[in-house]
Amino acid sequence: MEHKTRSILLKFGLGMLLLLLMAWGGLRLFFHFNEIPIYDARLIYNFIFHSDRPLKQYENLAQKLGYTSSDKLLIIHADDLGLARSVNKASFEALSKGFVSSASVMMPSPFAEEVAAYYLENPHIDLGLHLTFTAEWVGYKWTGVASADEIETLLDEEGFLHQNKVTVIKEGSNSQIKIELQAQIDYARALGIAPTHMDSHEGTLFFDPEFLRTYIEVGHQNQIPVFVPNLLAPHFDEQFPLPSQVVLVDQMFMALKGTELNAMEEYYQDVLSSIKPGLNQLLIHLAFDDEEMNAITKDREAYGAKWRAQDYQIVSSRKFQDLLKQNNIKLIQWRDIQAVLYPDENTVYQPQKSLR
Repeated sequence: MEHKTRSILLKFGLGMLLLLLMAWGGLRLFFHFNEIPIYDARLIYNFIFHSDRPLKQYENLAQKLGYTSSDKLLIIHADDLGLARSVNKASFEALSKGFVSSASVMMPSPFAEEVAAYYLENPHIDLGLHLTFTAEWVGYKWTGVASADEIETLLDEEGFLHQNKVTVIKEGSNSQIKIELQAQIDYARALGIAPTHMDSHEGTLFFDPEFLRTYIEVGHQNQIPVFVPNLLAPHFDEQFPLPSQVVLVDQMFMALKGTELNAMEEYYQDVLSSIKPGLNQLLIHLAFDDEEMNAITKDREAYGAKWRAQDYQIVSSRKFQDLLKQNNIKLIQWRDIQAVLYPDENTVYQPQKSLR
């Protein structure tokens, strides 16, 4: 009888273990196929059960920026500067004409120095670093900024940054992430750029708890604000409390892969209509539909030449500009936030009112 009981309990235990393994495997597959490469058990648990965990925003941020808590603050942010001359040209025009309020540059990319030259001629622009750990375009590659022997786990067999973020997350060493991250900051500063903020190309640094912690810590050490959308709230818990110097972006908007080109204008109209009071950021990708961009992006629609040209056409349109005014949206910059987080001890910060 006792032997039979032990046998039943053993089978039950094995059955439960098998169910748990199947559930775990299913969750991993779900995250993988939805391009959410999370492999940390604690983080997966938090995403499932604590994704709506309330986190306290940086105290009185709106008021410190010269606004009220009921104001709709928006950063319109151009990604991927340095990727191509076409991207640079479109982004420079958008910055100069006020169609976007912020941008960030990929320091490992081929045309980063062209961005630095524009910045030196226009030091008033809000320019951050689009921290880059992937080279995702087929036939169009780059390596890291740090020397190859310092970042071996971040490079493929040919010496380029890995093509996709999954490989970086699975194989990348956190210590080497830190080396490359600091190298990109140092290179920007060596070219004369004073970064106003940092964000992560393809969100590579957002899916691994160690990478995110390093990203935040290095940003603070360099007195550069880091872009952390509220979507990343599950990272922060008793083991990793939200650092005091982090400003959460309440709502982040970006046209995602699968958005039809003919539906993009409607998408942006819906975005501007749905923006709520607080800090918001709209990420866009600008370029012209020219020979260079078509060669780089080939037949890829998402974030390809026509996609980026459509982004430019929409945000530069009178209709888009009118919607900003109709929805009483205040455009701000990361420079404003940097001045709040890391004020110069010898100056008194004067909040900059809306760019519009």
